[in-house]
Amino acid sequence: MLTTRRQALKTLTAAAIASTALGKIPAFAQAPAAAPAAAAKAPTGPFTLPPLPYAYDALEPHIDTETMHLHHDKHHGGYVNKLNEALAKEPTFVVAPGSNVDELLKNLAAVPESIRTAVRNQGGGHSNHSLFWQTLAAKGSAPTGAFAKALEAELGGLEKFKETAAKAGAGVFGSGWVWLVLDGSKKLVVLTQPNQDSPLLEGHYPLFGIDVWEHAYYLKYHNLRADYITALWNIVNWDFISQRYDAAMKA
Repeated sequence: MLTTRRQALKTLTAAAIASTALGKIPAFAQAPAAAPAAAAKAPTGPFTLPPLPYAYDALEPHIDTETMHLHHDKHHGGYVNKLNEALAKEPTFVVAPGSNVDELLKNLAAVPESIRTAVRNQGGGHSNHSLFWQTLAAKGSAPTGAFAKALEAELGGLEKFKETAAKAGAGVFGSGWVWLVLDGSKKLVVLTQPNQDSPLLEGHYPLFGIDVWEHAYYLKYHNLRADYITALWNIVNWDFISQRYDAAMKA
């Protein structure tokens, strides 16, 4: 009997259950080819899966508990593991434990070509999801301060932004993200990115992203992506986004 997509996702979920504003960036660099064995990094690699800032069931009923286990533990965790695996293939390219993955992506040209695509994909997945969890909260809020004023002046206000983002999300073919970013001129822009491509790759600073990969919503919303996006507005942590905007504008 053929397994449906929903059954497959539930199987992965069962296995999962069983089994920022700006910060200080540790350096990474090209190390000498003959580095001593004692200097080798731990087998787990420099990056770790951050815990959710709330309980798995905190976003119910808008995002279900099963999806949160699957999305965080299996998918985000998978990006972290594969990023570490890729970096382990180039031991002379040293990334310090605790490094900020955003800096790695912003300096992608410095990454050895043999692992550059893997770092772009897996590092993008790690970066995107690390921000995504922080921009959600059990109780939604409203934009405040300078960010609220900029949202009104540059994008027509919150309701207009929601319309623009929902339309953009519906138009993403396959998998990807809808982003609210600051561009190089520090103006608010809505854009879409395919797969796990980070806005950082194009010189943008991400403030808020909507994950429209099916693993983000399929267990609860099936093929109804628009319903998922509508529900998401109930749990957006605009306080965090407003603070992230303020920090970026001062940088």
